[in-house]
Amino acid sequence: MKILSGLYKGRKIETSPKAQYRPTKSLVRKSLFDILGPMNNNTFLDLFSGSGIMGFEAVSRGATQVHFVESNYKHIQFLKMNSAPFPENNVFIHHIDAISYLKSSNQFDFIFADPPYDKMDLIPLIDLAIQTLNKNGIFILEVNRSNSKLLYDPEIRNYGKTQLAFWKNQ
Repeated sequence: MKILSGLYKGRKIETSPKAQYRPTKSLVRKSLFDILGPMNNNTFLDLFSGSGIMGFEAVSRGATQVHFVESNYKHIQFLKMNSAPFPENNVFIHHIDAISYLKSSNQFDFIFADPPYDKMDLIPLIDLAIQTLNKNGIFILEVNRSNSKLLYDPEIRNYGKTQLAFWKNQ
């Protein structure tokens, strides 16, 4: 996978074909960041980080801080390896589950979550993520379009089998 735009455009993000995550497709990434616009001087939280491609894309597009949250040790190793070329004061890796992190974290301008499809109750995740947003912050949830039953009336964008749901903290 490669970063699509920004300062680190074209930089390769290493991953493993044996990894237990599904990286967000480049079309979905491009569309999402086109919707969000420049990341300049914003903070970005990447929950269920996997390869970290979403967070690295945010750093490349100008986010001042990106926090990666991942509970799988092998994925953490890839995140550490992939984060080496990025400034240390921009990238933070947390080896913890997403719900626990949200209960004790700071506020963020953007939160992106791509939990394992159909493996968890999304309501606590949505509630905590929205509470963790700065004013006018945006929470983006990636889900499987065919199985999504989301509450709180999000804005929805569909990309094939992938669905992005957006909530703004007003």
